[in-house]
Amino acid sequence: MRLIVRSMRIAIDGIPLAEPKTGIGHYTFELARGLAALAPEHDFELVAHVPIEAAVESTFDSVPLPANLRAVHAPTNALSKRWWTIGLPLYVQRRGVALFHGTNYKVPLWNRCRTIVTIHDLSLLLHSHTHEEELVRRARLRLPATARMASKIITDSESVKREICEHLRIRPEKIAVVPLAPRRAFRPVATADSASARLRLGVADEFILFVGTVEPRKNLVTLVRAFEELTRRTELRPQLVIAGQKGWLTDELFALIEQSGLGPRILFTGYIPDEDLAALYSSCRVCVYPSLYEGFGLPPLEAMSCGAPVITSRIPVIMETVGDAARLVEPTNVRELADSIHGLWTSDAERRRLSTDGIAHAAGFTWERTARLTLDVYDEVLQSATGVRSVANA
Repeated sequence: MRLIVRSMRIAIDGIPLAEPKTGIGHYTFELARGLAALAPEHDFELVAHVPIEAAVESTFDSVPLPANLRAVHAPTNALSKRWWTIGLPLYVQRRGVALFHGTNYKVPLWNRCRTIVTIHDLSLLLHSHTHEEELVRRARLRLPATARMASKIITDSESVKREICEHLRIRPEKIAVVPLAPRRAFRPVATADSASARLRLGVADEFILFVGTVEPRKNLVTLVRAFEELTRRTELRPQLVIAGQKGWLTDELFALIEQSGLGPRILFTGYIPDEDLAALYSSCRVCVYPSLYEGFGLPPLEAMSCGAPVITSRIPVIMETVGDAARLVEPTNVRELADSIHGLWTSDAERRRLSTDGIAHAAGFTWERTARLTLDVYDEVLQSATGVRSVANA
């Protein structure tokens, strides 16, 4: 389905692009690029009250921004710096925006246009102990209201859709499931190229890889305990590489590493660009992602795209994402995780099978598909006869 209404202005929350991009930033950027390519008749804006133009331009490198997509910095004053309650609603009204898409859980708190919000997960509500208290308090106040206010909700998986219905009391027909996809950089990298990246990053030839923000929900405490058991019970002496920026509530993790004495065998790379991540995915012996809770589980899918054999959590949303193309373990079972790593590490045949199956499975997820399904949601919302502003007057 394609948008059949006349040309209009569609605004997308650009704030996730203001910092080095993690999951939601990558989602915002890839979605905006895909939407602009599929619907050239519409004008798309990535809008924020902080500067984002340089970040967006640098992401494209030598590839120009699509003609119908631009990054907009909307400066604020003493009044409009209250972005979601005043600044953004005023911008939407002044610019004649027909639809605003909040890609990071938020929409304008009053508006003259139709709104869509993406709720990636309910971690702040369902796993509040893994987040900072202030963020949890804010989510408990704002998230239910945002879900009610939005014209339509997009989420990444059927699992989270069920949670939104149950915990936010939203009717199922208001929620559209739009899966994510690995980014274009995630493809198998030649051995020589991956070796060069490993040398630059200080990564050993034989290593276990985790990719993600260092925060409690990613369950790195269990991974380190399994790594400790692996080195204690077997002759294996791999390196554990943790690739991702440091998040929050990490004291327990670093205390465990210090107590274990495994610090020299554990490498924290910090945030690294996609090209280096692809090199690590392509050359790791095993990729482990033992997360306690996810909205989709993109890192395992990215790893599969690069041919990495994956071990990940036996939880509904991850199972929905990876299908039969990964080994699954109970996320808090240290012994099962250690045994699974050892079994996969020592079986060339099983690693080859998971690599082949993973590449094939991940190929079914593309950003073009994500953008096309999102356009279908836009079309539904813009064609609706009710709302604060009709399509005919947009």
